[in-house]
Amino acid sequence: MFDLRPLSLVIGYMLLALGALMTVPALVDFTVGNQDWRGFLLAAALTVFTGLALTLAGRVPAGQLLPTLNLRQAFLLTSLSWIMISLFSALPFIFTTIHLSIPYAIFEATSGFSTTGATVITDLHTVAHGTLVWRGLLQWTGGVGLIITAITVLPLLQIGGMQLFHMESSKYSEEKILPSMKQVTRTIGMIYLGLSLACAISYWLGGMSAFDAIVHMMSTVSTGGFGTSDESFSKWNSVALDFSAILFMFLGSLPVLLFWPALRGKPMALFGDSQVRTFTALTIAAVAIMTLFLWHNEIGENWHSFRYAAFTSVSVITGSGFVNTDYGLLGPFASAFVIFVALIGGCSGSTSCGIKVFRLQILYLAVTNQIKRVIYPNGVFTAHYNDRPLSDSTISSVTGYLFLYLLTLAGSGFLLVALGLDITSALSAAAATLANVGPGMGSILGPTGSYAGLSTPQIWVLTVTMMLGRLELLTVYVLFLRKFWQR
Repeated sequence: MFDLRPLSLVIGYMLLALGALMTVPALVDFTVGNQDWRGFLLAAALTVFTGLALTLAGRVPAGQLLPTLNLRQAFLLTSLSWIMISLFSALPFIFTTIHLSIPYAIFEATSGFSTTGATVITDLHTVAHGTLVWRGLLQWTGGVGLIITAITVLPLLQIGGMQLFHMESSKYSEEKILPSMKQVTRTIGMIYLGLSLACAISYWLGGMSAFDAIVHMMSTVSTGGFGTSDESFSKWNSVALDFSAILFMFLGSLPVLLFWPALRGKPMALFGDSQVRTFTALTIAAVAIMTLFLWHNEIGENWHSFRYAAFTSVSVITGSGFVNTDYGLLGPFASAFVIFVALIGGCSGSTSCGIKVFRLQILYLAVTNQIKRVIYPNGVFTAHYNDRPLSDSTISSVTGYLFLYLLTLAGSGFLLVALGLDITSALSAAAATLANVGPGMGSILGPTGSYAGLSTPQIWVLTVTMMLGRLELLTVYVLFLRKFWQR
């Protein structure tokens, strides 16, 4: 019999924590005299009530142990927890003066918690402080939630090659770095808080107000992209702020756990990692290509071409979605290049998004191995990743994931076209939400635009696409297979 008690208990605890988190923007609005604090408290009350109900439903009699999660429960819990949090996170957008409709509120909450950064809210300078803080908090907590999920859950489920990052089989394994799962979580929290504090201080010293610095910090270390102005970083036009953002967007896209041994005198744990080296090389290449394009077309004066190119390239490849110039106006090459780079994404075990660098590395290794077998039919070749041999199951897991990724991208794009969106906006929106980047292309969804003008059916399609991208596709798709439930 399928036991729902463990799922009910875990999701109940998550909703209790979410309800408690809603008191932060409520306090902000109360302090500045905005009546939206009532809407946040109402949302918090409903969330806490539901969390308590689920927690009580998941309890077991005294002296009886809670059943251990099996594979089916783990898959279901991963999807349900993110869906439930996104649904209840939407309540403040409904109850406060911003008063979004249910589909748009769920879209905004899903975009926040999945660190996508796509928004249906315009004129951000008029939005209440509490709502801006709530959007930032959603991305900040979603970022650390993604890291924990990627490190502890997805490797066990063997999603799209994620088994490579099971800590017990890692080159820098749990036993070598951290002695217990409890300490893993604590270390992730410490590193994440340290990056957050450093980022907020750098923004404040660079010229942002304390409020702007905190909100943008939460969206930067989580590579989310929500801000306090429709103009994003172009509002300040500050070199110091641009390069601070570049630094922390990049750091947010590196595997968080590898910072721990690096800070303890073992830098090769971070810089010796194959994924980090490849991601760094790809980022440098993207910046160089974009810089040459801007120089060739005489866009930007002197070294400002490099500044705009570096900010845009890092923002896109990390999935942050911040802008300091409207790259949608730079022509078709820039638009195509941005979409291509956005699909690459950052490193596994980070807050970043996209396909992830390690999957592209494995695909490259698989292709080169196949070429060697064609040239030397009698040869025996074994691909290695981070000095460990790659199993056939890992390679097939990655190729299967990439096939589903492209299928989902094409399917959601054509569905949006069928719902009335032009082809450029449809495919760029599908790519931006599936890769959890945020801004799309075209006159409606460009870097300085928003998703507010889309119809309700289009919004629902993109909401699902965001969640599929964040949950690594297979975690959700497998739930619709009858054979999975017959195991």
